[in-house]
Amino acid sequence: MKSVSLCRVILAVVLWVLVFVPCGCSSYEQPGETVAEGRRRHLRNARINQGELMADMDKFMQSDKPSKLTDKRIP
Repeated sequence: MKSVSLCRVILAVVLWVLVFVPCGCSSYEQPGETVAEGRRRHLRNARINQGELMADMDKFMQSDKPSKLTDKRIP
């Protein structure tokens, strides 16, 4: 019984290594894209994601709207 489950685990690991490792994580390039274009695309995506994260944090902390407090000094 243990050998059957061990064989399944080994088979799953071998399939994962043969299928997902070569074509899954390392294929970020687009056809006809240079290295510089890929780097610009990655930087642009990171910049957009950071901006959206900051907008979400501002909304959560309620600092995305102007304050309705007075700008006059009150003694």
